[in-house]
Amino acid sequence: MAEVIDGKNVAEDVVNKVKALTAELSAKGATRPGLAVVIVGEDPASQVYVASKSRTAKECGFHSVQHTLPAETTEGDLLKIIGDLNADPSVHGILVQLPLPGHIDAGKVIQTIAPEKDVDGFHFINVGKLGTGELETAFVPCTPAGSMLLIERVRGKDLSGLNAVVVGRSNIVGKPMANLLIAANCTVTVAHSRTKDLPALARTADILVAAVGRPEMVKGDWVKPGATVIDVGINRIPAPEKGEGKSRLVGDVAYAEAAKVAGAITPVPGGVGPMTIAMLMANTVASAYLAAGLKRPSF
Repeated sequence: MAEVIDGKNVAEDVVNKVKALTAELSAKGATRPGLAVVIVGEDPASQVYVASKSRTAKECGFHSVQHTLPAETTEGDLLKIIGDLNADPSVHGILVQLPLPGHIDAGKVIQTIAPEKDVDGFHFINVGKLGTGELETAFVPCTPAGSMLLIERVRGKDLSGLNAVVVGRSNIVGKPMANLLIAANCTVTVAHSRTKDLPALARTADILVAAVGRPEMVKGDWVKPGATVIDVGINRIPAPEKGEGKSRLVGDVAYAEAAKVAGAITPVPGGVGPMTIAMLMANTVASAYLAAGLKRPSF
């Protein structure tokens, strides 16, 4: 059976390092890292995510700001709040929780966030920096950044000579994941719904990243023996065996099958998921170091 890559443990290591870096900043007489989270509307999943992010920020010793706005908030009012946060020197990271209500242009909102405070890594400047390999000052989206740390735990930082296949081409996961793997000297293929003979292509991968949002799409016979499999998917499916109306979480990979073939694999839940909030904290403390004129810490 494959080595199970424990995202909870790695995320805990990242958060502990963030706490230590925050204390180090304080000892240098620099400002405390500040994270501002903005949520518009009453989406239940978003409420849970925001509460978790704010709780972890406080745990890390951050200055934590939360703006909870009604669904009818105008785009202009939201942009004004972001402008105020951009100008606030006590805030180093700004996160606007998606999705936003339909009357607000999410793209416009994201591009209004100052690039140096864009800890989600969605601003075009950060996207461009990642795409051109300028990783010293780029903020990388948190899910691929966390996935990359999990890969490094198994394979090391230099992935020279390895073939990687990323299944999924989203701006949030697939494309930045491919750019991170290229920066680590992988030979990378990005596959998607139009790819011919996807199973055969997946079998060429020493590192296989599944980020398509389709439950258990990647089967065991898609996996090269000994490959490192990173399952970014999180899907809720019916679980009648647990009782009527019950459900369970699964990834984009058929875990039981793939674990018999892979060398290492992330579970769902407990794999990539915990890394996302941990890397948000890492990006925020990195922003605070850069704002203080100090060398960006690595994770």
